[in-house]
Amino acid sequence: MPPKPKITKNMVIDAAFEVAREAGGENINARTVAKKLNCSTQPVMYHFATIEELKKAVYAKLDWYHTEYLMKIKETQKGAMLGIGINYIRFAVEEPNLFRFLFQSGFAVENNLLEMIDSPELVPVISAMQKAIGMNIEQTKKVFLSISLFAHGYASIIANNSLEYDEELIKSHLERAYRGAILAAQEETK
Repeated sequence: MPPKPKITKNMVIDAAFEVAREAGGENINARTVAKKLNCSTQPVMYHFATIEELKKAVYAKLDWYHTEYLMKIKETQKGAMLGIGINYIRFAVEEPNLFRFLFQSGFAVENNLLEMIDSPELVPVISAMQKAIGMNIEQTKKVFLSISLFAHGYASIIANNSLEYDEELIKSHLERAYRGAILAAQEETK
């Protein structure tokens, strides 16, 4: 039986994740990951035929990491979506390189926003929001889309170092956008 590899596939993914966190997803390559693992590039390329495959694996890990981050609401908000929205923006503040890799690298599996809303990673977010606002799933998705575009705009500006993070101001803007999206969804059903 051949010897068990000392560097596992998960170790390579974790090291590449750390490279993305520290230096950005564009800096994931065999050398940077091998350096993080303190090994040659051979184990990296053994587990991944191409760096593109490795980046896709890191992206998938990051997508789940981001969803878990969103669902850890630090303080009570006036609604689940407000807490999730604030966490979305906080993620851009705390993890700008990961945010850019997740949302600005072109690795998203979905081709459009409607596919994104139906992705498995968003099921916990949409479910929490639906419970909080008491609307049907289609109304909830419309509210989610409106508020997520608003939060994404804020987060993108912050992640790209163009805006200072003022949580109280952002909370008030996010709450206003959230209330407006709910009212618009309610009016559509009348």
